[in-house]
Amino acid sequence: MLNYIITFFFLAVLAALFGFGGLAADFAGIARFLAGIFVLLFIATLIYSVITGRRPNPPV
Repeated sequence: MLNYIITFFFLAVLAALFGFGGLAADFAGIARFLAGIFVLLFIATLIYSVITGRRPNPPV
């Protein structure tokens, strides 16, 4: 998920440099949305680890 955030951030910066302001804002909005989801999942994982006392099993 962090790869997508970095990719959309890079695309937003690149679009802004070339003068595509609307497209840059869209890419920045997507990156911000993905970052918010990442933070929520990270906090949920931390809470789960504290409550259960063990690490969550990642999907295979």
